[in-house]
Amino acid sequence: MKVWSIPLRTRFRGITHREGVLIRGDAGWAEWSPFLEYGPEVAEPWLRCAEESANEAMPEPLRDQVPVNVTVPATTPERAHEIVTHGGCRTAKVKVAETGQTIDDDIARLEAVRDAIGPGGLIRIDANGGWSVEEAVAAIRVLERAAGGLEYVEQPTASVEDLALVRRAVDVPIAADESIRRAADPYRVRDLEAADIAVLKVQPLGGVRACLRIAEDIGLPVVVSSAIETSVGIATGLALAAALPELPHACGLATVQMLTDDVVAQPLLPVDGMLPVGRPVVLAEAFDRVQATPDRIAHWLARRADVDAWRHGVRQDPRP
Repeated sequence: MKVWSIPLRTRFRGITHREGVLIRGDAGWAEWSPFLEYGPEVAEPWLRCAEESANEAMPEPLRDQVPVNVTVPATTPERAHEIVTHGGCRTAKVKVAETGQTIDDDIARLEAVRDAIGPGGLIRIDANGGWSVEEAVAAIRVLERAAGGLEYVEQPTASVEDLALVRRAVDVPIAADESIRRAADPYRVRDLEAADIAVLKVQPLGGVRACLRIAEDIGLPVVVSSAIETSVGIATGLALAAALPELPHACGLATVQMLTDDVVAQPLLPVDGMLPVGRPVVLAEAFDRVQATPDRIAHWLARRADVDAWRHGVRQDPRP
C-alpha cells in the first residue's frame, strides 16, 4: 500500500485535499480512495474494486477512447468560466444546490458556463440530492433557462420516491447517482421509473464487473462518473465505460484536472473531450511528490484494518 495526498485546485465536497491508497497486484496498480468520512461498511466496496483492478484483467474493451465532461464545482462564475474554457470538453457538469448558496448563485454559474462552452456545448447539473420535490421542480425550470438548455439533471432529490415525482413533473431527463450507489436496492430506480439515466461509479459499487451487472439489469443508459481519483482510479472507470455495450453520453471521468498533481507518467487529461482507455504507468518520482505524511499513512493502515475486521464480522466504529 502506498498512501498519497494531493491538493485540489478548487474546494469540492467541502474538502481541499484528496487522499487515497495505491495497491499493487498481479495485474498492476489499483486505487482505494473512499472519502474520509466513510466507515468500513461503505469503504469495503471501494476496496473490492481496488482488489479486482489490481489482480484481474479488465473486460475486453469495445472502444479505445471515452467521451468525457468537464466538472464545475459550486464556485464563482469567473472560476466556472475558467474551468470550462480550459477543460478540453464539449460537455460540462455543473454543481448546484450547494449548502450556503442560493439559486441566484447557480444561475450566475450556469450563465458563465454557457458563455464558456458556447451554444453547441452540452450542460448537465448535479444537485446531490439537495432539493425537496417542490424546490427541484421550480429550480430545474429556472436553471434550464439560465443554461440555455440542460442535457439532464443528476440526483435533484435524495430519495428514489421523490426522484420519481420530479421526473414526472419536468421535461428535462433525470439521472440517478446516490439513489443507485448508496441504496440498499439500486434497482428501485428502475422499478419506480425514477430516472432516465443511471450514473455508475466504479469504486463505490465494488468494481467493473459489479457495475456491468448493474448496468445490464437496470436497463438505463449509463454515465460512468469518478470519485475524484488519480489517473489510476480513473483508468478503472474508463475500463467500465469502454466495456459497456452502448455509451450515449459523455462520462464524468475528466476529474484528474481537479487535482494539482498525479501519480503517473501521463495524467489522464481530456483532449478534444476524449480520454484514452488503458492502464497508466505509475512513476516512483511522481508518487514521491504526493506521498502522505506518516500520520496519514497510519490513518489509512487503520482504515484498512477496520475494513478487514468488518469483513470478518467484527463491527467497529468508523475512524474519524
